[in-house]
Amino acid sequence: MSEVIAKIQRVSRASLAHAETLTREWLPQGSRQGSEWVARNVARGDRASGSFGVSLVSGKWNDFADRSAHGGDLVSLYSYLHGCRQVDAAMAIDRRLGLGVFRWGAAPAAAQPTPSLASEAAHRQRLEAHAAERENARQEAASRAQAAWAAAKPAPSTHPYLMSRGVPAYGLRQCRRGWLLVPLLAGGELVNLQWITPNGKKRFLKGGQVQGAHAALGEPVAGGRLFVCEGWATGATLYRLTGDPVVCAMNAGNLRAVAETMRGVLNGSLDLVIAGDDDRQTAGNPGRQAANDAALAVGAMVLYPKWPDGCPGDLTDFNDLYRWHRARLDEAARADSGQAGSVGGGHE
Repeated sequence: MSEVIAKIQRVSRASLAHAETLTREWLPQGSRQGSEWVARNVARGDRASGSFGVSLVSGKWNDFADRSAHGGDLVSLYSYLHGCRQVDAAMAIDRRLGLGVFRWGAAPAAAQPTPSLASEAAHRQRLEAHAAERENARQEAASRAQAAWAAAKPAPSTHPYLMSRGVPAYGLRQCRRGWLLVPLLAGGELVNLQWITPNGKKRFLKGGQVQGAHAALGEPVAGGRLFVCEGWATGATLYRLTGDPVVCAMNAGNLRAVAETMRGVLNGSLDLVIAGDDDRQTAGNPGRQAANDAALAVGAMVLYPKWPDGCPGDLTDFNDLYRWHRARLDEAARADSGQAGSVGGGHE
């Protein structure tokens, strides 16, 4: 047994040199974002990418929308996606890459299983069991979200995070720890929460639904305009400046799913505008790519921040641009106030 484990570990280490090639083959509807491969979770049946990420450096993978879906290497990833044992996954990768870790000619027939109706049925049963576990986790998370929301109090606009973003609370709530609660809705029901700490760290309830869920600001009206964006602070900025309703997908990979849901609202009469992030300093600009994909899928317009000359390159969204403009206006106001004081003092 120790020899088999050692071989699995050898395959795991060797596969890292081919991480992008393998993930492209296993998750073909994904894309590279920095040092990660971000895709839809085909084992869960997601319609869009975003929640499922694989490190191309370490091989670690995780689905933040499913607390049971995570692993430490590419062997475990293959095992998860194909519903097989780790040793079978290692042998499949060894065969694909021609590593020669397992001796195929000398190996007994039992070590090289061939697909059968029984194994396919077992695979389906495992996937169904995983799906049932995930659904139970979602329901439990929804119950926790509803209880936490009911126990929380209205958030003050003096909350450190809201002040740092320059936006009001817009109906958010705050728990006793001082964390903000952003409600995520799906099908009109509260299914999850995003927690935001005073210093801006964010997380969702484990096991809760994220894909297809959204946070809403304002109420859409038939024939009116509706913005679809990523983060809540970006949505609050758009709502404050335009007065038009906004739904926040919470991440780039969820934009398309949320936009598709919104396309059917009010008999499809809404004028949808995808307000995308502009990840200018990230390889492939995933914010623009996701926004463009969502807009094309639902026939929507797409809008990005327009960066003025002298604007820092690390700004990415409408809230960043809004806060930068506010800072410049405040600085100019302070300068004018100082000059007025100097002039007034000279007349005394």
